[in-house]
Amino acid sequence: MKNFFVGIAAAGVAALIGAYFFVIFGLMPANADANPSALERWAAHKSLHATIARQAPKGPNPVALSDENMTAGVKLYAANCAVCHGAADHEASNVALGLYQKPPQLAKDDVTDDPEGATYWKVYHGIRMTGMPSFAKTLSETQIWQLALFLKHMKELSPAVQKAWQAVPSQKTPAA
Repeated sequence: MKNFFVGIAAAGVAALIGAYFFVIFGLMPANADANPSALERWAAHKSLHATIARQAPKGPNPVALSDENMTAGVKLYAANCAVCHGAADHEASNVALGLYQKPPQLAKDDVTDDPEGATYWKVYHGIRMTGMPSFAKTLSETQIWQLALFLKHMKELSPAVQKAWQAVPSQKTPAA
């Protein structure tokens, strides 16, 4: 039985050494335009969803659903999010087209079915190994909740908020 455990330990050490050399010899793609392996996609997806399920706020959004808060959310989105996630025109920017992971274009790939706490968590913490930064140091909690409020209700905007949303400039750079 002792030999069995020694064999398992040796196999584990060999796997770690192999993984180390795989990384230091540049065999693991680091370029943003490379397709990820199935293992990488699976691990990133499972880890993100498990972390959000465990850590995202569970209660209701503490920011009231009002035109004032929704318009503030639109303005915050325009200043901080539109360059990657697009504007109401549904056009992906050149920045978004060059990112890996491809950021969802929220005017068409909305997150209205996500709990606001999950959206809050993503904005507050960012998402590792993607272009999604953490806004914890640059936006207040109220501002992050205003963003989450806008994104949750972006398909049911009042005329005033819809006007503000339509005014967000396109982030697509015209071809030269």
